Amino acid sequence: MAQNFAGVSAANDSRNDIIVRGNSPNALLWQFEGLNIQNPNHFGALNSTGGPVSMLNNNNLDKSDFLTSAFPASYGNATASVFDVRLRNGNSEKHEFIGQVGFNGFEFGAEGPLGGGASYIASYRYSTLGVFKALGINFGTGTAVPNYQDLNVKLNVPLSDQSKLFVFGMGGRSDVEFLADLDDTTSKNFYSRNNENNIAAYRSGVAGIGYEHTLSDATFLRVVAGASGTFENFKNDSVDALTRSASLRQTAEFSTNRYSIHAMLRHKFSSQFSITAGVMNDNNGINIFNRRFYGDRSERIFVNTNERFNLLQSYAQAKYRLSDALTANLGLHTQHTDLGNHGILEPRAGLQYTLGESIISVGYGLHSQMQSPYTYFVETPTSNGITYTNRNLDFTKSHHGVIGYEWFPAKDWRVKAEAYYQSLFDAPVTQTASSFSAINTGGSFAPPNTDSLVNNGTGRNIGAELTVEKFFSNSFYLLATLSLFDSKYKGSDGVERNTAYNMGYVANLLAGKEWLVGTSDVLGVNLRVSSTGGRHLTPFDVAASRLRGETVFDESRAYSQRQTAYFRMDVKLSYRMEFAHSTMEWSVDLQNITGNQNIFSQTINPATGEITTNYQLGFFPVPTFRWTF
Repeated sequence: MAQNFAGVSAANDSRNDIIVRGNSPNALLWQFEGLNIQNPNHFGALNSTGGPVSMLNNNNLDKSDFLTSAFPASYGNATASVFDVRLRNGNSEKHEFIGQVGFNGFEFGAEGPLGGGASYIASYRYSTLGVFKALGINFGTGTAVPNYQDLNVKLNVPLSDQSKLFVFGMGGRSDVEFLADLDDTTSKNFYSRNNENNIAAYRSGVAGIGYEHTLSDATFLRVVAGASGTFENFKNDSVDALTRSASLRQTAEFSTNRYSIHAMLRHKFSSQFSITAGVMNDNNGINIFNRRFYGDRSERIFVNTNERFNLLQSYAQAKYRLSDALTANLGLHTQHTDLGNHGILEPRAGLQYTLGESIISVGYGLHSQMQSPYTYFVETPTSNGITYTNRNLDFTKSHHGVIGYEWFPAKDWRVKAEAYYQSLFDAPVTQTASSFSAINTGGSFAPPNTDSLVNNGTGRNIGAELTVEKFFSNSFYLLATLSLFDSKYKGSDGVERNTAYNMGYVANLLAGKEWLVGTSDVLGVNLRVSSTGGRHLTPFDVAASRLRGETVFDESRAYSQRQTAYFRMDVKLSYRMEFAHSTMEWSVDLQNITGNQNIFSQTINPATGEITTNYQLGFFPVPTFRWTF
């Protein structure tokens, strides 16, 4: 859903990473009912915020905020965007149920009253990709069948007219096995080769409890506490493509746990002036291990640690209406981590001026973000033993300025234009001259094992965006967005280069129309068209790859090779039947209906130096049946 908004693009069709304005997907903050959470995706990874399939169930989502610019002081530990997800309350008057079968799995949901105004809502989903495989539908995993299941739940308990208690949770697990002896080389497989076995498993969950109390007509209190955790296990073994001898074995096991609390108080001093203040703390535990064994030659342990650390944040946001037309927002966010004992004060400011049916706004924010927990504990072997050269890394920081114009030509139409400039600094780069920068990480499953990092890297993103939106009315909606941007960075070699996410432009069109059939049935047609400039890649060093027998990139020309542009058109057809006490809906989502060949990746055969281009999925139909009763 978020990828339809201005300034947002995806890594590729096989992952749901949210890339905003040329930033790394890791620059996104996920919040769940007000708590900072880890990656909420099946087959997620410690070093990323995306994955192939979301654990969030859109049947359970309430109004959730997605912010892409100089966001207010209540959010921190992110330099690009925030996804603040909330679950809706269940129906407190009657029981309702939903059954659904589609690409995301067999799904069953229920909601209803618990008495005294209390309610529940829960949904469970189990994947059906084995059924799709049996039908001959290829989704990029060769003969391997991914398995996943997840649960979303929320209880809402009113305690009085002024207060309520709520309990929430989300969890899931996933696994897949790519086995070389079963691998069908004629099937499209993005994730393994026929000379290696890859086995991956992932688990993630969050549970919490919250309390809300309207202390007076002017004061509101909200406190949320919870625990979350992830477990990721990956095993790989391969043989040399020519000699068939053992080439590489890898074992990685990443476990995290987090205990979080977030308290927020809002007070309205007058109709013109209000303040929102809060404090949150995340106590993080990590137990991570990553080892590679290179045939009969050597082994390397990249990470092996069991640690705990805190990230303490506080904020205050003041809103003052200077006149009926002019409103000012001033805020301050603070962060402190005991990893390296680093802290920062982050000012935020915004002005909004209303002129008739138009709104003019300007905003500024200093934002900062910790590195991935993995990065801090990458080992550096020395003659005196292991050292942790990344242990004292500081926050990556960003100045973000934005100016916007919003116009409402009619009650169901909105036009918005926005221009921005973002200056990134203190990004981790290597101590010796190279093209590496943490700005380019976060778009894949594997973490970078780069050590000896310092906070000397910089980057900048500049762009303009246009949104034309018609809200759903008269059985029709439309959302059209265009983003033009340029994203650059500098590593420790001081050379300015394209970032990995500098696509140049993103254009999206989303539209839908419904027609009444008979007295109650509804026929729907939806269209989505997306076009994105090509991503930049680092070319292979063919000679070095053949000499060393493994993939080697030409880092001196980092991100100098550009892919062809991306284009995809999806058409969704649906038919909804309304009965007295239930609704049935059939739909088919015809993804990439034009069969456009979009590049997924490029690989090199180290033995021959031959470079192969791998393409993403072509035409891909996704049928769905839903019954609500």
